[in-house]
Amino acid sequence: MSTCSTVSRDLDEPIAGTAATATTWLLLEQSGPWGAKALTQSHLDPALGRALEEAAQGTGVRVALIRRPGRHADCGTSAERQVYVAHTVPGNVWLHAATTHAPQQLLDLDFAALGMGDPHTFDSVLQGRPHTGDPLALVCTNGKRDRCCALLGRPLAAELAESGVDGVWEVTHLGGHRFSPTLLVLPYGYAYGRAQAHAVKEVLHSVQDGRIVVHGCRGNSAWERPGQAAELAVRRATGEDAAEALSVVRTDGAAPRWEVTVAHVDGRHWRVHVAQGASLPPRPESCGSVLGSPARMDVVALRELTVTAALAS
Repeated sequence: MSTCSTVSRDLDEPIAGTAATATTWLLLEQSGPWGAKALTQSHLDPALGRALEEAAQGTGVRVALIRRPGRHADCGTSAERQVYVAHTVPGNVWLHAATTHAPQQLLDLDFAALGMGDPHTFDSVLQGRPHTGDPLALVCTNGKRDRCCALLGRPLAAELAESGVDGVWEVTHLGGHRFSPTLLVLPYGYAYGRAQAHAVKEVLHSVQDGRIVVHGCRGNSAWERPGQAAELAVRRATGEDAAEALSVVRTDGAAPRWEVTVAHVDGRHWRVHVAQGASLPPRPESCGSVLGSPARMDVVALRELTVTAALAS
């Protein structure tokens, strides 16, 4: 059976610079089935889903639904729900957790503050607190958006859960169906594609030690796509794996070419030239869609800056 993910894999389509963009992720547990637009097509009150979408718009916050792997029975609207919020910008990375019986409480959150990295309203409204458990492994399993997410994502989530990974959740949408199974790891916000269970476990063990695995990585959601590709290129060039060592501090230009400045916490800087290309030959971006040439982020040059050049940038 030919699917968008098998075609993408067969064509060896690069995945760097393809992660969903969000400085902050807000995750609400919702059991039961999910539609293609899960916030308004699930057992969550669709009016609440629309209000959450509107509240998050333009704030850097991305709202998604999560559920535990396995059967997706909905125990009813009064059930206690898990809620997480994670800020992914290096230098201020955090993950807080809470529970609620009233998901409409999420509308009392200050979305702009959450997007900027301030968790105070989450903690005050929901009695949230820093998450002290394992990293979260969010596997996209929403088959109503794309069948690859169900065919590949659900078995991966189940295998991880059955092998004792405590932080695994199914999630509604991470983008890039053709890279299924796709995975987001919090708190640091790095996304992965074509994930396999043994590789995911390596990623999670590394995250527990504050390190990032570059292999199979789509990028850090904190940055726009050119920045994602640039930061990963610097990691590959230098071997740097500390989770919060690098930041995208400047992006000049516009599609199809950018100059991205990546900074290290030790003061080093790199200038990375990123070009947007078209993936050829044409391929489906999703199962059932027409053939297209998805944009790809190609790093065409990378150089370390002198101290003088870095100060001037």
